[in-house]
Amino acid sequence: MQNEASPRTTIIGFVIVIILIVGGAVLLLASRPQPVQITINPPLPTATPLPTNTPSPLQIYVTGAVAQPETIVLVPVGSRVQDVLEAAGGTTEDADLQRVNLADIVRDGDQIHVPSLIEVTAEAEIILPTPSGGEVIYINTATLEELMTLPGIGEKTAQDILDYREANGNFASIEDLDEVPGIGPATLEELASLISFE
Repeated sequence: MQNEASPRTTIIGFVIVIILIVGGAVLLLASRPQPVQITINPPLPTATPLPTNTPSPLQIYVTGAVAQPETIVLVPVGSRVQDVLEAAGGTTEDADLQRVNLADIVRDGDQIHVPSLIEVTAEAEIILPTPSGGEVIYINTATLEELMTLPGIGEKTAQDILDYREANGNFASIEDLDEVPGIGPATLEELASLISFE
């Protein structure tokens, strides 16, 4: 009788073990935590700055007591008379530099004449680089100091003009200048004949 009970007990034990294994597996699967979901949020696109206009070199006509007289030289925007004379090969020994403002800023199309010491004409005068048509401020290339020479433009307003030009590009007309804080209709009327938008 013991021999018959032994296989039966073994089978029952085996079945119990299988049930326990299956139950444990089901319990393990049922209690498994949900997988973690990772969400990647891409960064917000940043605004790409607009390309700035690269100003063309200035063309300056040089005459008088220079190494290469009656020539047109090319110099960068913001150059001074001294830079132009160097581009023309420098001055000659008889150049009268006391009659030329070497620190003046030049404009496109200016003519710079360097008088010689032997010029004796009665009508000889100091010829400085001035824009065609008189003293005009080029609003799109003017420096802070140049802007401050305009009527009604102090240092703060001049800086506002430079800041606006940097942020928005060149001024196209007198109406654009009206967008600058501190400039009103009365000031615009005064500036109309004194500024150029070239």
